[in-house]
Amino acid sequence: MTSTARHRGSYHHGDLRNALVAAGAELAAQGGPDAVGIRPAARIVGVTPTAAYRHFADADQLLDAVKDQAFTVLVGAMRDHVADVDTTGSTAEQAKLRLAAIGRAYIEVALAEPGLFRVAFSERGSLPDDSMPEAFQILVDSLDALVESGALAPQRRPMAEIAAWSAVHGFARLVLDGPLGRLTADERHSAAERVIEMVLAAFTPSDDHHDRPHQNEAIG
Repeated sequence: MTSTARHRGSYHHGDLRNALVAAGAELAAQGGPDAVGIRPAARIVGVTPTAAYRHFADADQLLDAVKDQAFTVLVGAMRDHVADVDTTGSTAEQAKLRLAAIGRAYIEVALAEPGLFRVAFSERGSLPDDSMPEAFQILVDSLDALVESGALAPQRRPMAEIAAWSAVHGFARLVLDGPLGRLTADERHSAAERVIEMVLAAFTPSDDHHDRPHQNEAIG
């Protein structure tokens, strides 16, 4: 089934805007953020460009809407993964599991929604007002919880969010747009888990190699 056939008539009255945003994400998945445009999005949805222009003045407005959607999806995934963390362990163990869950959510969104992910961090367009800081704050809070639980030494806390973010973001981009794209699904899962383990080990060094937060969640 073609993209046009899949989207044509798939929106109801008042939902054309969301259909165009979904089409914009599809265009980004195929050709990157620069492929996002009003006319191709309208063609995918099956409406005239004139109808699309009633919702977006230009391609940059559509791109910004896709970017907003990307961070909304990312925040939702982070919160869902954190909510699923096992709460029966110690405070420190729960804090580690939450950080690992955030990393998995980030990678899973990147691999499941490559169009949204590429747009989210595109230099083109503007950053969303709320969702990007919210996603970053979830990571910040998880690292602060590590300190409060005693799992992360206070002197190791500065810039930890930058290091953690860089690790998972770099892995995701190497899979999507680099040589790691050749990995099989099983290899991607194993590699993603290894990245998360190494981030945790860097922040919370331990001699107990059996005490690694690991939940059976498939990644890509």
